[in-house]
Amino acid sequence: MEPPPQDLDLDLDLDAAALTARLVDIPSVSGTERPLADAVEAALRRLPWLRVDRYGNNVVARTDLGHPERVVLAGHIDTVPIADNVPSRIDDDGVLWGCGTSDMKSGVAVQLRIAATVPRPNRDLTFVFYDNEEVEAERNGLRHLAAERPDWLAGDFAVLLEPSLGEVEGGCQGTLRMLLRLRGQRAHSARSWMGANAIHAAAPVLARLAAYEPRRPVIDGLEYHEGLNAVRVEGGVAGNVIPDECVVAVNYRYAPDRDERAAIAHVEEVFADCGVAEFVVEDHSPGALPGLSHPAAKAFIVAVGGEPRPKFGWTDVSRFSALGVPAVNYGPGDPNLAHKRDERVPVEMILRCEERLRAWLSDGGGERKESE
Repeated sequence: MEPPPQDLDLDLDLDAAALTARLVDIPSVSGTERPLADAVEAALRRLPWLRVDRYGNNVVARTDLGHPERVVLAGHIDTVPIADNVPSRIDDDGVLWGCGTSDMKSGVAVQLRIAATVPRPNRDLTFVFYDNEEVEAERNGLRHLAAERPDWLAGDFAVLLEPSLGEVEGGCQGTLRMLLRLRGQRAHSARSWMGANAIHAAAPVLARLAAYEPRRPVIDGLEYHEGLNAVRVEGGVAGNVIPDECVVAVNYRYAPDRDERAAIAHVEEVFADCGVAEFVVEDHSPGALPGLSHPAAKAFIVAVGGEPRPKFGWTDVSRFSALGVPAVNYGPGDPNLAHKRDERVPVEMILRCEERLRAWLSDGGGERKESE
């Protein structure tokens, strides 16, 4: 059972680390985000320089200063189920612990702080706070906004504040899960020669997977690393029956220079001579090109520092890419700690992320952009 929230008021005068703790203490497991969405909306409506809109439990706030460039800062407000890690706590080493500290309430806190402390940014800003990212794609709030309110997401560049250790991660790889169905013929296992074992027929598929050499293409200077792996095998009827069907589910993680059609064609080509009777797409989300050559992206990288890295996993930057908005991942927290019982984030990392974003979006950030 989830603990009740300690306080539904969000004080945007707190620094991003303290605000993260407050956000963690308002439970928002996927599907239960309404109290937090209410708190975010109320806090943003107190800022007179923002227009605030809401669609379901998705809150969008925007400046309208007439700048020629608009940047979108986006983050999801839901978490995975709580695992005895709420309320939040901070240890003697300056590390904040709690559900969502890394993925991604620290990023949401940074968004809120920028909204509150940069009333006249050097670029127009859109802040997107959306629900249901941690569950199936059909419920994803950003997906609903893209379908029903795409004008709310319009921009020239987007930053998704997913945990990335405070470093820029460009684009994301696509993910395709495909079912490879193999056929056989049932028979009594005492007379197995009278049938054809569909599980045995999967051997060529597994051998092909074991020998597969993934691509490592370089895009915008970033080296992506593809992968093709079996993630599930289903087969068998009973302990004395030769099975007539076996299904191998494969997951193809592909670089963003391939589109959905090319990804499907590649999987079918890899297993073309392996006796697969049917290929069925079970789940598919395309990747997103990094877009690091875009002027706003270049200015952003200069402002926040470090060397950009590729994003191997899938994130919602893909949804912005589909809308024609180049996007990167940049946020505090370690993605390897996401969803863990011991999820945590160093306070210093949250504050550094806040400071760097503020510098980029304030007058100094504009001067850096113009000097490139």
